[in-house]
Amino acid sequence: MVTTTSADSALRSYYLDAVAEQLNKNANPFLAAIEQTTSDVWGKDVKKTVVYGLHGGIGAGTEDGDLPEGPGNGYAQLTATLKNLYGKIEISDKAVRASRNDEGAFVDLLNEEMTGLVRSSSFNLGRMLFGDGTGKLATISAVTESTYTVDSTRNLVSGMIVDVISSAGATTAAARTIIAINRSNKTILLSGASITGAANCGLYVRNSRNLEITGLGAIFSESETLYGLSRAQNDWLKPNIISSVGTLTEVAVQKAIDQVEENSGGKINFIICSWGVRRALYNVLSKYRQCDSVTLEGGTHAITFNGIPVVADRFCPEGTMYLLNTDDFRLHQLCDWQWLEGENGRVLNQIPGKPVYQATLVKYAELMCYRPCGQAMLKDITER
Repeated sequence: MVTTTSADSALRSYYLDAVAEQLNKNANPFLAAIEQTTSDVWGKDVKKTVVYGLHGGIGAGTEDGDLPEGPGNGYAQLTATLKNLYGKIEISDKAVRASRNDEGAFVDLLNEEMTGLVRSSSFNLGRMLFGDGTGKLATISAVTESTYTVDSTRNLVSGMIVDVISSAGATTAAARTIIAINRSNKTILLSGASITGAANCGLYVRNSRNLEITGLGAIFSESETLYGLSRAQNDWLKPNIISSVGTLTEVAVQKAIDQVEENSGGKINFIICSWGVRRALYNVLSKYRQCDSVTLEGGTHAITFNGIPVVADRFCPEGTMYLLNTDDFRLHQLCDWQWLEGENGRVLNQIPGKPVYQATLVKYAELMCYRPCGQAMLKDITER
């Protein structure tokens, strides 16, 4: 007989490992390429000591002269707060009772809930990897009744619950559901009455503003600080950014790779771009030779550029190509994905005042890039 106790046991013993594997390895090829570690986590923060520059005590001299003078390695401490990542499923008491004598039906119910959880979590994890930590999804430019024109629909999907927040940080409207999206016109339909003063406001995942992981958007931004350090005083925190690329050429990509190796000694081993940029690159490469391909961890198929895998990602900004060394990245975490336990030690608990049970998946993590100067980005590429 199916009970909440047996369901609780199934979530712990069967579903947890499977879900963690899917989120860590199959959610996003970039995430799958990054090592995940529990090291350097101190309380609620990640504190990572990194070496930058070259050892100072190197030089030449005479046979009986003084040895070289100078300091040793340059050290800096990167500091960031672990971000709280959650995923929740809900099962009604009615659904549990309806399948009490049919284990197969209940398994199907759990499978459906877990599939939805993985799909939603994968979407948001992938989106965060390219974000700047603020959680901003899009900016509203115009309002016509309940239809809103936005600058991009890349990070939006129907069913998302969002907050509308002004540039000053004031909440203009909260907990609105995206009902429909017109990607061609870049318009969305939100639940509820028309929002006065929504123009120029940002859309954010409900209650997530400034609480997301530090993604590529932050690493490649022009912010004054990164991981608690001043970029002006630490030029190694500045990645290589090449703007106004226009028509993509093989030489332009190779030049960016060469500049990274020349300036930082880094080795680019992973390329991420938008769909249109990948088509542009494929158009360039296919004119002269057959494009090689490779299968990455997690099953993603990618073309290669001089042996480097090239992955198109829906969350990569238009006209953009990231040239990365994944060895310089780590996802620091307090622990891997776990179920949040209630006071009774159960993971499946009744929502107070409702005939519904819920289980919450949690992970406390932060993305760090130890050597931003070893990464590059091509901007303003003409897409195909």
